[in-house]
Amino acid sequence: MSMIRDLRAAVRPSLRKDGSAYSSYDTTRDPTAASAVVDCAVYRDGRRASCDDTLTPHEAMLQVRRDGGFAWIGLHEPTEEEFAGIAAEFGLHPLAVEDAVHAHQRPKLERYDDTLFTVFKTIHYVEHAELTATSEIVETGEVMCFTGRDFFITVRHGGHGSLRALRRRLQEEPELLAKGPSAVLHTIADHVVDGYLAVADAMQDDIDEVETEVFSAPSKGKGSARGVDAGRIYQLKREVLEFKRAVSPLIRPMLLLSERPMRLVDPDIQKYFRDVADHLARVQEQVVGFDELLNSILQANLAQAAVAQNEDMRKITSWAAIIAVPTAVCGVYGMNFDHMPELHWRFGYPMVLGLIGGVCWAIHRTLKRNGWL
Repeated sequence: MSMIRDLRAAVRPSLRKDGSAYSSYDTTRDPTAASAVVDCAVYRDGRRASCDDTLTPHEAMLQVRRDGGFAWIGLHEPTEEEFAGIAAEFGLHPLAVEDAVHAHQRPKLERYDDTLFTVFKTIHYVEHAELTATSEIVETGEVMCFTGRDFFITVRHGGHGSLRALRRRLQEEPELLAKGPSAVLHTIADHVVDGYLAVADAMQDDIDEVETEVFSAPSKGKGSARGVDAGRIYQLKREVLEFKRAVSPLIRPMLLLSERPMRLVDPDIQKYFRDVADHLARVQEQVVGFDELLNSILQANLAQAAVAQNEDMRKITSWAAIIAVPTAVCGVYGMNFDHMPELHWRFGYPMVLGLIGGVCWAIHRTLKRNGWL
């Protein structure tokens, strides 16, 4: 909350050309203000107005106020001190600033005065040679976007999801970039959702692999299938849950951007958000399907383990029944009574052995026929 109070105190409004408020906070006085800036540029008529890589956010906004266009500023994991000057320069709402600095936010769309604050969770598929109970399958990051009338600010968290290539690709489409900050917001949303589609396809392969192992027939001579390591299935479920947390909350923001008219979103760009919303709905259906399928796979795996244990118990019981025959006969003749049938008979011993063997063979054959052995 101290950061919020400091930001409110730092903002001293001045006016844009259209009469709306700008902060007169000078970021050039703060040596830490630009240390987290990855790229800063001014775009005018769909083209980058300056190739100066040392342009500061303050200088960029001076150019925008003087010549028009919009500024696009990209930051990577800024601290409170690094972001405070920029937040004050552009008059960003303290609550949105606090969310942007502290990661692990839920995907959302919020409006603060003349600024849209959007949070995207990026998903990166982690390649692995073999799926284990400790394999990391997806890695998450975050991209927070501040969309204004003449500025666009991205705050990225995580080691993946760089926007450099996206910026270069967008610069090759001046007709789209000329639509302003809302075009950049759409491009980032489309980029993030396309990443979801790629991750969903990769995760499908992992789930198919586990499903095949669980439901494949046992090899000949190896008995019934005992299933795969349940830890692998549970790990997949955890990763799917992480994926679901990124996708599901983003459905409503994309629908709002595609259906509700907004002053900060160009009408020509708004229709493109419908395509993003459709792709996102497809991903959500896949993720929900993954979760349900993994539940079925886990239940089947546990059932197979229970069946295997039951078969083990039947085998143990069968051999115990066979062993009980010689145990009973030997127990009777081990009581040392003087008068016992066939005790002093010449053929008593082989007769008892034959009886034991015959009875054991009959029991074994019966259990074998019934599938217990």
